Amino acid sequence: MNLTDITPHIPLSPLDGRYKAATAPLVEYLSEPALNRERIHVEVEWMIELANGMGGESNIPGVRPFSHEEIDYLRSIVTDFDNKSIEELAEIEAVTRHDVKAVEYYIDRRLDGAHEVLDETQLGNLKPLVHFACTSEDINNLSYALCIKGAVENVWLPAARRLVDRLATLAEENRDLPMLSLTHGQPATPTTLGKEYAVWVYRLSRQIRAIENQEYLGKINGATGTFGAHTAALPDVDWTSVSHRFVTQRLGLTWNPLTTQIENHDWQAELYSAMSHFNRIAHNLAQDIWMYISRGVFAQVPVKGATGSSTMPHKVNPIRFENAEANLELSCALLDSLSATLVESRWQRDLTDSTTQRNVGSAFGYGMLALYNLSGGLESIHPNKTVIEQELDNNWEVLGEPIQTAMRAQALKGIDGMDNPYERVKELMRGHSISADDVKQFIATLNFDEQTADRLSHLTPATYIGLADTLVDFIEQ
Repeated sequence: MNLTDITPHIPLSPLDGRYKAATAPLVEYLSEPALNRERIHVEVEWMIELANGMGGESNIPGVRPFSHEEIDYLRSIVTDFDNKSIEELAEIEAVTRHDVKAVEYYIDRRLDGAHEVLDETQLGNLKPLVHFACTSEDINNLSYALCIKGAVENVWLPAARRLVDRLATLAEENRDLPMLSLTHGQPATPTTLGKEYAVWVYRLSRQIRAIENQEYLGKINGATGTFGAHTAALPDVDWTSVSHRFVTQRLGLTWNPLTTQIENHDWQAELYSAMSHFNRIAHNLAQDIWMYISRGVFAQVPVKGATGSSTMPHKVNPIRFENAEANLELSCALLDSLSATLVESRWQRDLTDSTTQRNVGSAFGYGMLALYNLSGGLESIHPNKTVIEQELDNNWEVLGEPIQTAMRAQALKGIDGMDNPYERVKELMRGHSISADDVKQFIATLNFDEQTADRLSHLTPATYIGLADTLVDFIEQ
């Protein structure tokens, strides 16, 4: 049997297959049916705007302002959109070969049935009001903006905030836990685990704030952005005001007054660039945690019944961080492509953006899958304090920095015997195995004042953390 003959259909993408549980919430906003539901929503609200304005006065001669019952009926076309509606719309589109025209005819059918629900309604005679003076892009750009805004605000941002909140909790819990730093892969000035978590919180939070402040632009101004059909049909209507009011007050978007046939997608490019930047920071986080696990700084909590390797039973693989890393790369690839291509359109219109925008859901989906795995991965690790302490105790040479810096400070005060501090410490410590006794003996040979000598002699790799623990407080500002 061919797999293509099996019903229900087998998903081609893992986002709709093995990873469906992690990406399912996006279906409400970024699936094809979600887009069609928003198209119906925009068409219906445009009818209400034309008939009622914002003050209850019709903009269209011959059309009475809709009653409350008529408005409720029109909006029920959106709220009643279900699996049968999806099938019906697909059947219409199979004939029209045009998705937005199919939506128009779908609404027409509902207007035909209005008299079965409402007494003395005009809706059955108002098919000409559906899609009035609109080009398909008037509907599409607004529908995409509403879909994407909903996905960002209701799905992506909550997931991103959960990740950052978890990191912030870990930063607070581990603010005092000293650990060895590695710069260029080599032992360096110690830090605290909490401070390192706080760095990720700060970086990711900046991108979240940028995305929270994102504008979602929309336009409804006709075939080439001139209100040509509008003014030809009804020259006395203030169409720019109607357009502005509709986009901002009815739909809650930012009005774009100057476009070609399309809304030029600059806001989408800005959004996807910020999301891609967030992803790259998260990618760096996934890599660092993976390397900490490899180094032994983190221990993993085995999942009961899980298999780490098909042949090596002892293994507990950091697969959630690896999964996150790979899916962040896929998400970035799509987001970067969307950012680069959506801002270009030949003259007043081409259709390259139509195909491109259909992949927004995939870009979000891979990112959501990564956030799901990153958050889950962070729940499955804990600091291995034995390894952390051993690393610190095996690297007393990291105290060369504070000693030579203290020598500089003493030299500036005019104390003798503090010349060439960097070179002298380098000679003692670079390329050598240094013990606590070696450090103490070196300090004792120098002419430090009593207070400085005492401070340095009590310094250990574990206590040489500067202000790392207090820096965690800055994530709250």
